Amino acid sequence: LDFFSRTAISAVFISAIPSKINDFESQVEYISSKGIYDPIASVLLVGAIICLIFGSGFFIFGKNQKLGSIFLLLFLIPTTIIFHVFPFQQRAVLMNLGLIGGLLITALREPQK
Repeated sequence: LDFFSRTAISAVFISAIPSKINDFESQVEYISSKGIYDPIASVLLVGAIICLIFGSGFFIFGKNQKLGSIFLLLFLIPTTIIFHVFPFQQRAVLMNLGLIGGLLITALREPQK
């Protein structure tokens, strides 16, 4: 059940990876539209992709699930603030808060033996 739960949570993050890679330039433009300079937006997007890939992998399969949850939190918290707080998008913020809560539980709990 624990593995299934981690896979279900990760599905949200895994589904975001292809569009970020395949439509990289449009994603950079969208990040830039939020007031972030283009060169920084490109670096942030590469970082986001890395966090999504490694975070999902460690979270689902790795021995260090805490590391995976930290990678995913490094992606999710800034994303929520940058894209959903101004202007405030209640549904997106609440959904992301739920994911943040689940990731925090994993990051803070002791590993199961």
